[in-house]
Formats: sequence, C-alpha cells, structure tokens
Amino acid sequence: MSTTADEVINTIALSFTDFPEDVQLNILSFLTPLDISNFACTSKRFVTLCRDDRKLWFSMCERKWGSKTHINKWGNGMISYKILYYTLLQYENLIGFWRRSGVETDVPLVFFEWGRFYVAGSRVKPSKTGSYDAVKMPFLWMGITSKGEVVNYLDPVGKLELNENVMNLDDLGVVESDLVPVNVNFMGKNHVVVEENGSGFGYSARGSSSSSGNVREEEYEDLCGSPGSLPDKLMSEIYQYFANKTSPGGNGSARRQRRRERERQGRRKWEPEDYVKIVNPLPTPDRPLQGLWKGFCDDTTLEFFLVSYDDIGGIACRRLVELCKPFSAYAPVFWTSNTTFIRSPLSSEEENIYESRMHIQPLSEADEPCEVLPSSDKRVILCMHFMNSSYDLVIPDLAGSTVNPRQAEGRIWQYEDGTFGFGFLRDNYIIDLRCIAQNGQILEVADFSGE
Repeated sequence: MSTTADEVINTIALSFTDFPEDVQLNILSFLTPLDISNFACTSKRFVTLCRDDRKLWFSMCERKWGSKTHINKWGNGMISYKILYYTLLQYENLIGFWRRSGVETDVPLVFFEWGRFYVAGSRVKPSKTGSYDAVKMPFLWMGITSKGEVVNYLDPVGKLELNENVMNLDDLGVVESDLVPVNVNFMGKNHVVVEENGSGFGYSARGSSSSSGNVREEEYEDLCGSPGSLPDKLMSEIYQYFANKTSPGGNGSARRQRRRERERQGRRKWEPEDYVKIVNPLPTPDRPLQGLWKGFCDDTTLEFFLVSYDDIGGIACRRLVELCKPFSAYAPVFWTSNTTFIRSPLSSEEENIYESRMHIQPLSEADEPCEVLPSSDKRVILCMHFMNSSYDLVIPDLAGSTVNPRQAEGRIWQYEDGTFGFGFLRDNYIIDLRCIAQNGQILEVADFSGE
C-alpha cells in the first residue's frame, strides 16, 4: 500500500510546542514587540517564555542590531534587554545625517553612527587642506548606564575619542569634566533638539520621553496618569494657577521661579540646537543625483551640497550652509523641473560646451586649482541635462530684458563612475561633485586635530 505525500506531511507535522526552546526563541526573535504581546496571550507557558529577558529579548536585540554594536556591553551588561530593545529602537532613527536648522554655521552637518556600547554623533565639515577630505569631529555620546539611566554627553571642544579602555558610560561625565550632560528630544521622527540637562544626571530609559517623541501607552500612563485621571489633573493645575494669581504670596512665588530660571540659564554651558534629518543622503538608481555631495567652488574652497528631488519631478541643489540659515529654502544653486536626460553621444555643440570648460580640482590633484584636465583624464559622460540658476527660478525679472537669458542656463553632466558635474553657460568652469558617504560610512575622512 503506497503512502501519499499528504500523509507523509501529516505524519511529520510539528506544532510550535514540539520545537526545542532554543528553536522557539530563534523564531520569536523575528517578531515585533506587538507580535510578542499577542503571542503571549495564547498560552500561560508562552507568557513565561515571552517574559524571559535574558533569552528572548537578548535574541531580539542581537538579531536586529548585533551586527552594528555589542549588545551585551550596553549598560555594562547589567540592564534589562527589553528596556535596551526599546532604547535602541529609538536610537535607530538617529543613525545617519542631520543638518543644523535656523542658525548660520560653518559646521552644518552631524553624522550619527553605532559604537561599541553607545551611539556617537560627529560634526562633519569640509576640510580646508585643499583636498576632498571631510573633517569628522566628536560631538555627542549617547548610551545607558549600568543602572538603566539614559545619558547623553556633548563634547563642545570636539576632541574626545572613546578608546578601547573605556568600557562603559557610567563615569564618563566625571572623568571628562569638559563634557556637557544634554537631553536629546525627538520632535517627531525628523527633528531633534539637543539642549543642556540642568540636573547633570541621566534619566530612566523607561518612562521618559526625553530621548524620543514616541511614548508607549504604559509610559504615557506612568507620566500623566491613566486617561480617567486627566480631568482631575487638569482641574488641579487650573486651581493651582488661580491660587498663585490671587494668594498673597503668589506673585512672589512667580518672581522667585522666574529668577531661578534666569539663574539656570546663566549657568548654561550650551545653548539648545535644532537638527533636521536628511532623509535621502545617498543617490539611488532612480535618482542618481540625489543626496549629499562635495565639490570645489570657483574660489577653490570645498563645500557640501544637498541635491533633492521634489514631488513634481524637479531637482534642486543647495549649499548645505545656506540651508541652515532661516528662510533659506528659496536659494538653490541650480534647479530644473524636468529630470529627462540626454544620453551620450552628445551633439557637437554640446561636446564643445563641455570641452571648453575647466574642471575645478583640489590643490592636491593639480598644480593649478583651475587647470584643464588632460583629455586622457577626462571623465566619461553618461548623459547630460539642462538646468537653470537660482535667481532665474526665484526672481525671473531680476535680470531684466537687456540680459541674455542664456546667462541663467546651465548643464549637468552625469559621469559613468556615478558622480556628476555642473556648470553655467556664463562661466568657464565645471564644478565636479563626489559623494560624501557610501554604505553608511563617510568617505575621505581627515584628521580633525589639524583643523
């Protein structure tokens, strides 16, 4: 008598409870915390399994971030891995590039990356050494102490390096007295505020919204009480407000509070700083010009540029230092409303436009900063694009009727190696741009000690 395939499958079929515990934990480590909570409701035995901090939650942390940081070194290995999971989930959104907002600065870029048992933030600025190097300076250290407190230390000087001898963040603020304790407040996913922590101490990783704007339900109740208690809390605050206004000592109390606030601000070592996340810092096959770039301008200084695609198909390039200033969104270096490229070979007229222009090079790569590249060294053009200058976009009538409209016209040349250059018909040079980062790492980093 022959056995069918269905009978064989039914014979060897196993339920989840038939698997060894290590296999069960491995399977569960792929789930989200919400999935874990739902799964725990199916059986009393699974409740115990899902509450196993050292096994399940360590496995979840290890699977998600084990290739990027040392999970068992966070908090000196003495904290709850469930708390660590939620903390790293908040930190994960920090990883990448952010720019200063609302203030003029010559260091507009901050880069967050995973460390051994911390997240490190570094200021990034163009080098002044005449090369394509970017200068990377330590700025912010974020981690958890062995007591489960989130601590953030800011380095105002930008000189501290955490070497292999530093094993935890417990005593970092004591050993390095120049460091400033700060809070990193998330105002949504793409905006953070770094401000001095007046208390000088860390705060609990559970029940605090200082490191993230996404407060979980149980944390919300810890902070504000249950939803039913909110009306009572509100009435209490209203009563307290009017009591201070009408009681004999009310005005004095308010004055004392304002005086203490002024004194606290006077002791500040660091003013609050706002940062906005650069969501698309790298080019993609569909958007080859997108992202953060660096290139030498006509004054031979290295500058950072941000190229973005808008929702209607346009491309805009802006200097990063300009983006940090208030009301600077209307000053692109170049802009185009059409992303259609003209493939090589180019017409003889377009070839002449490209060949007749100089490529601005770093001093380390040419005897003269604006020397024309030899024909053998010229980049292979993949395609070409038309674009306009910024004032042609913002104030169309600024040039007047006597100026040739071709003065505002320019070209973008995309090269075969993935880089690109741009230039205007009014100028005799081309600005060639390179990527600032690749695969999550900053390219061509210089030693910050010489800056």
